[in-house]
Amino acid sequence: MFRGKGMHYERLAEKWLENSGLRSLFRNFECRVGELDLVMLDGPTLVFIEVRYRASSIFGTPEDTVTRTKQQRVIRAAQVFLQRYPGHAQRDCRFDVVAITGGAERPEVRWIKGAFSA
Repeated sequence: MFRGKGMHYERLAEKWLENSGLRSLFRNFECRVGELDLVMLDGPTLVFIEVRYRASSIFGTPEDTVTRTKQQRVIRAAQVFLQRYPGHAQRDCRFDVVAITGGAERPEVRWIKGAFSA
């Protein structure tokens, strides 16, 4: 059930980002060191996107859950991605977070560009 909800919000984030001009390359890239929720292009820049959802921000915002440990996992997964797809290795890269709160009928989406760096 949780995975299904996560996929719903990842798709919502992907559509929202596409409407903002990004182009989707991969969804749920998995490797032994971690997972990348979304890999997209923002013009020539390769963007690795972590999608986080919380129904409410009472106990902290979704972006607060992207801890340093989580950032390191995403960075390692991005390194594996670039090894597997060397055609993208020369691109500038960026790590973004899409934070979603609220219910499915009225979600609030916040896009944090350059949320962390490698």
